[in-house]
Amino acid sequence: MPQMGESIFEGTITKWLKKVGDAVEKDEPLFEISTDKVDAEIPAPVAGVLSEIKFPEGATVQVNTVVAVLSENGAAGTKSEKPQETGAARTAESLTPKGQAASAQGAQMVVMPQMGESIFEGTIIKWLKRVGDTVRKDEPLFEISTDKVDAEIPSPSDGVLTEIRFGEGVTVQVNQVVAVIGGPAGESATGERATGVATPMAASAAEPVATPIASAAAIPVAGETKRSSPLVRRIAREQNVDLALVAGTGSNGRITKDDILSYLSHRAQGASSAGHELPGLQAPLKDEVAPMSKMRAIIAERMAESKRTIPHAHTVYRVDMTRVVRLRDRERAGFEQRHGVKLTYMPFIAVAAVEALSKFPILNASLEGSSIHYHGHIHLGLAVALEWGLIVPVIRAAEGRDFVSIARAIQDLAVRARAKKLRPDEVGGSTFTLTNAGAFGGEYGMPIINQPESAILAIGGLRKEPVVLTDAEGNDTIAIRSMQYYCLAIDHRLIDGAEAGKFMTEFKRVLENWDRPIA
Repeated sequence: MPQMGESIFEGTITKWLKKVGDAVEKDEPLFEISTDKVDAEIPAPVAGVLSEIKFPEGATVQVNTVVAVLSENGAAGTKSEKPQETGAARTAESLTPKGQAASAQGAQMVVMPQMGESIFEGTIIKWLKRVGDTVRKDEPLFEISTDKVDAEIPSPSDGVLTEIRFGEGVTVQVNQVVAVIGGPAGESATGERATGVATPMAASAAEPVATPIASAAAIPVAGETKRSSPLVRRIAREQNVDLALVAGTGSNGRITKDDILSYLSHRAQGASSAGHELPGLQAPLKDEVAPMSKMRAIIAERMAESKRTIPHAHTVYRVDMTRVVRLRDRERAGFEQRHGVKLTYMPFIAVAAVEALSKFPILNASLEGSSIHYHGHIHLGLAVALEWGLIVPVIRAAEGRDFVSIARAIQDLAVRARAKKLRPDEVGGSTFTLTNAGAFGGEYGMPIINQPESAILAIGGLRKEPVVLTDAEGNDTIAIRSMQYYCLAIDHRLIDGAEAGKFMTEFKRVLENWDRPIA
């Protein structure tokens, strides 16, 4: 399992692209992973046969753990030559950014990494350090963008950034030196002390150490060789497309998958003119009628019924999450190592909700005819967005669980929900639901109640904001705090605004003054 950035200690295997027994080529995509920072395809480090897969899809694995074995003939250990372990044994060579550092006279040469199969270049989006800055190993150094991922690239060593060879916005070939890190004394690659006067384009125009890639022509010319990925070239071969006729919208005119698909769409409608495609055109919308899936039909019915029968009322609270954010940042690595589960914000939110529900049980109740059913347990629903719909797996008797148990349950249910591996008894019977509206960038959402529940809490986006703080003497100061909006929807037949306000005040108090152990 490769390490994809600073403080990334694990990755989740989202998909195996090969099966045991399959032949694979060097740099051919082998599996897909997801981390806190990036989703990426991981290439095979060598050619061979995939003889063993050690972890299934959905498994979260510590970095440098062996996840698969490649052997020359498919039978690991039957040859005198040791089979290649796809994991720690190959991390330095191909599972982390390739050749990220090479020493030269005591300095580290930082190169453009290769972030996946057939990725031959990357665009420097942002430098996170300036020449003369001290950097620590694994501290983010610069950000890049490729056809497959956007990622922060960590520093390969401690030292001083003595040279930046390419500025922001420049597209650079993989393995090209982009920066130099001197030792603790700030020595450059030539052994001289850094002067601290270098600019982001530190190599002078007169004597550039490495030449940035020239911009591609903006207008396609017949017969011109255009830069493109192997996927684009394969589509071109299959569809008999001359890539010289396709306008590239990628970095420096690179032809992307969307570009060639757009070209094919317009060609099919006779939109191309004189053999040239107009640059920048988007694929047209389709006018079609498609049947609802069974899941979507059920969701539609339940949402409409909820809005018809429940008089919804909403209240929005802004919560200062700074204490929780700092605790999570401080404890996340140790927590993951101890418990094998990623420390997210969701268990903090779930624990706060459970504590508030325990004090105000009316929000955990249901209306049954003319009676109120106060439930004996808090069965906490977690709305999980799927590509094909929405599902609400349930943490049973959440009031009896500790923090670690809730954290494990959240991750387990979410992973199995997306893998379609939930049992029927795990997706029904919730008494209160959490839904993460902020996961897609929203400030907050105004949710629809999941019947027969009487309330649902939507989690908004977590953002740093300037906040006025007042001390005990009444003095005001402005500070940067991590703020988050929460929107509570209630069934106004059962719950009044006063109860909703009391619940949210307690929920807010728990999070802003977090003092619970997380083990």
